[in-house]
Amino acid sequence: MRPIAAPRPKFALKRGFGLLILCAVIGAGVFWWVTAPQGLGVNRALALKGLQGAPDRGTLVFAAGGCASCHAAPEATGDDRLVLAGGLPFDSDFGTFYAPNISSDPQHGLGAWSQGDFARALIKGVSPQGQHYYPAFPYTAYSHMSTQDVADLFAYMQTLPASATPSQPHDVGFPFNIRRSLGGWKWLFVRDDYVLSGDLSEQLTRGRYLVEGLSHCGECHTPRNALGALDRSRWLAGAPNPSGKGTIPNITSAELDWSEADLVAYFTSGFTPEYDSAGGKMADVITNLAALPESDRAAIAAYLKAVPAAR
Repeated sequence: MRPIAAPRPKFALKRGFGLLILCAVIGAGVFWWVTAPQGLGVNRALALKGLQGAPDRGTLVFAAGGCASCHAAPEATGDDRLVLAGGLPFDSDFGTFYAPNISSDPQHGLGAWSQGDFARALIKGVSPQGQHYYPAFPYTAYSHMSTQDVADLFAYMQTLPASATPSQPHDVGFPFNIRRSLGGWKWLFVRDDYVLSGDLSEQLTRGRYLVEGLSHCGECHTPRNALGALDRSRWLAGAPNPSGKGTIPNITSAELDWSEADLVAYFTSGFTPEYDSAGGKMADVITNLAALPESDRAAIAAYLKAVPAAR
């Protein structure tokens, strides 16, 4: 019997090359699917359809979300803080991000946006042009926002002054300047669930909504992993200051021993139990929290006493 001839080298090379091309095509397809900007979703879109926001309620959403703290022009004071011209820099390990103009200007701000555009940006981190936003914009927390709060905030922001100041481009180098790759980052790290779970009281549910969602406290007070995602296993355990100057404190019971009354007083006046006062960016946070109903400040205090201690 004659021995079976081994495959010719050229045939083996062609087959190997074909498999390589097939794997590359499949890999590219998976990457394109995973990184695709997401829509708002059927349920959210239907809930928003025809929903009318109320500017007076939107004022409180605006304060709780800290919108002016990031989007007012640097050094703006008083009523000028409501001119959301942007420009404030945010340093990070990945580059410097600049807050964009979100005023009512139709060319440089949000004046030409629909309510659906606004909701998609807040909840999914996607622009009206279908581009991913960098998570320096805390949509990872805003994704918890209620549909009514989104509509109320949109209605209020339409009443604010317009600014024709162009948004400043981010200073982000390769490979972080590839926007499409942010879809993979979202797929890996953006979650819909809450850190504090279980059968919560109405007050704790409200506090969780404010801390983990609308007021996005974890964005500063929680450490991040090497890819810039929040380390939820050390929720609110403190973090390095992105500016490189000092640290942002642990606000769980592992290190913060203030009573709920102490916390409410601090959120109202900015004074600690030791008669020190809030400074830096926290002073802006206090200004925002002081504008909320006392019940909201009490809900935040109750949440901080209930969240697991972390170091």
